[in-house]
Formats: sequence, C-alpha cells, structure tokens
Amino acid sequence: MNNLPILQDLRIFLLVARKASFAAAAEEIGVSPALISKRISILESILNVILLHRTTRRVSITEDGERIYEWAQRILDDVNQMFDEISELRQEPQGIIKVVSSFGLGRRFVAPALSALIKNYPQLELRFDVEDRIIDLATEGIDLDIRVGDDIDKNLIARKIASNRRILCASPAYLARNPMPKSLNELPSHSCLVIKERDHPFGIWQLKSNSDSHSVKVTGSMSSNHGEIIHQWCLDGHGIILRSYWDVRENIESGALIHILPEYYQSANIWAVYVTRLAMSARIRVTVEFLERYFQLHYLT
Repeated sequence: MNNLPILQDLRIFLLVARKASFAAAAEEIGVSPALISKRISILESILNVILLHRTTRRVSITEDGERIYEWAQRILDDVNQMFDEISELRQEPQGIIKVVSSFGLGRRFVAPALSALIKNYPQLELRFDVEDRIIDLATEGIDLDIRVGDDIDKNLIARKIASNRRILCASPAYLARNPMPKSLNELPSHSCLVIKERDHPFGIWQLKSNSDSHSVKVTGSMSSNHGEIIHQWCLDGHGIILRSYWDVRENIESGALIHILPEYYQSANIWAVYVTRLAMSARIRVTVEFLERYFQLHYLT
C-alpha cells in the first residue's frame, strides 16, 4: 500500500468518534470543522471504508469504523509506548498527556502543579481540562484524572498523591445568629450549603469519627453544583459546609471560618487515576511522581 494513514488522522478519527461531533472535535484541537471533515474523508479514502455516519445533528460510528477504532487505539498506544521507552533511555519523558480534574482542585492546585511539571519536563505536551462530572477515562481518551475521594473503580489504577479530609465549617457571622452545633443530630436543623459535585450524593453527608460511620441528611435554602460558590456563600454567613481541608485551611487559620464538630470528618484523599494500559507509561510515572512531590511540598505540609 503506497498511501498509509498518518497518525494525526487516526487521532482525529478517535476524537470525532468519542465526541460524536465534527464541531466538538474541531473545538478540542483548535481547528475548523471543515478541516476535521476533510481529514476524515482522506482517511476513509485511504482505508476504502466509511468510518462515520453523518447527519445534520450527530455523527455515529459505522461497523467498519468500530474495527478501525480498535486498530487505531492500539496503533497509537504502541506509538506512545515507543516514546515512553525512548524517554526511559533518555530520562526525558515526552509525548502528549491528557489530564482532567474537578473545577476547584484543578484550578487552584493541579493547574499550578502542571505548570511546574512542564518547566521541568519541556518535552511533554499537556492538555488539561476541568470537569465536575464522572469521567470515563478509556472512552474519553484521558490519560490521568486527579480526583478527590476514595471510591475508585477497581479496574483503574490509583495512586494516592496526598492525604485529605473534608471537614465541617461555618463563618463567625452564621454562628453569631445560630447556636454552635454540639452533635451531628443538630445538623438537620441548621442551614447547610449543599453541593452536587461529580458523584457525591446530594444532601447526604457521610462522616466518620474514629472507627464509626455516620450518615446525615442535611437541608438548606441554598445549593449549587459548584464548590467555590458554596465556599463563598459560607464565608458570607449563609450556612455550614462540608469542604476539603485544603480548600478551607487558610480561612480557618485567618478566622474567616470556624471548624465545627472537629471530631467528625469525611475521608477525601487526592488520587492520580489512570487506566491499566498506561501502567508502564513513563509519562504517567513521571507526572504522578512529580505531582506527589509538588502537593506534599506546597499544599499539604
């Protein structure tokens, strides 16, 4: 065969198939939908198959496209593994790494850490997204998820990069108007600021004290799907929050928030999570080890 598909066209095809949209794929890599369509057409011509069904509303993968998708994934995995082995020999990790995290953790902590990572390993090419939803790493082509919480699918590889817990907090202004809660049983009578974030249960706070577990149903007049909004509302005196220690530590130290019921907490360690096919990846190993050192040095002392 004189004409072989180029790797970038295979990557584009995988992206279009995952996004089910030429426009979404184009936005992802910063090109026009017309260019995406052209590259897919060239790939179809080279392979002599129809890869995608195109309609005005949606793009779906054909039966031939499903087979090519699997081959393309294996080919690109092999190319990445080649770069990983070269990186090991040169001790210079290189190649693309796609990282995702939640809004709050990602913006405040992961993004600065990744900035430092690229300064140390300039051969890496980084794509970082923030998403407050459950991410299917394999389906969405994500290499690394930096997440909070210990409930992780057993089919994924997870390495803890920092210890963390969620704690209960309220502002002095709120506590000036409401009695300080002395037990968990009093929480339902308080205004609690509830967040729906990723896979956290809405309005149910699972807490621990020593070896005991407790489930508390809380309510309040204000709720949001964004943790930083809830955090600000708490500072404004609207109620009680259950928030990661890394997020409220400075507020507690300054007196802007008060740690209440300190014997109760929710385990919320910070993990680097990736799929098993990346277990031997130098890019993943270097990134995870760097993030672990960075978090310990800058945030969690």
